[in-house]
Amino acid sequence: MLQIFVDADGCPVKDEIYKVARRHDLGATVVANARIWIPPEERFVLVVVGDRFDAADDWIVEHVGADDIVITGDIPLAARSLKKGAVVLDHRGGVFTEDNIGAAVANRELMSHLRDTGTITGGPPPFSPRDRSKFLHRLDETIRQVRRRNK
Repeated sequence: MLQIFVDADGCPVKDEIYKVARRHDLGATVVANARIWIPPEERFVLVVVGDRFDAADDWIVEHVGADDIVITGDIPLAARSLKKGAVVLDHRGGVFTEDNIGAAVANRELMSHLRDTGTITGGPPPFSPRDRSKFLHRLDETIRQVRRRNK
């Protein structure tokens, strides 16, 4: 059965995930390094993994299956989840695929290097209402695609 896994630390679209999951009668497993609030419904499960580096990522990769959906902004987690057959979305409605993950990893390394050398400062642009809307649309569309593929 299709499951949504949320890399919850720093995830700006948790409320949107709960909304879409309800609409599609799905559950979501919210994985975090510390206790956070989730709706008090059986369909939503909070897994607190502690603060070990990559603990949440490791837990998600261990439990995710083919055609599950992973929500993360973490590119290494996205790459690992793709290898398990999951569908991976970022917080802004982008989709990580086998075709684009290599470029995403390379870009991440380049940007890290440029920040380390002081060539650029700062991070991504602020999260916007348009990003939230794009994410909602993409998650809804992705659930429908996975369900059609598994019929």
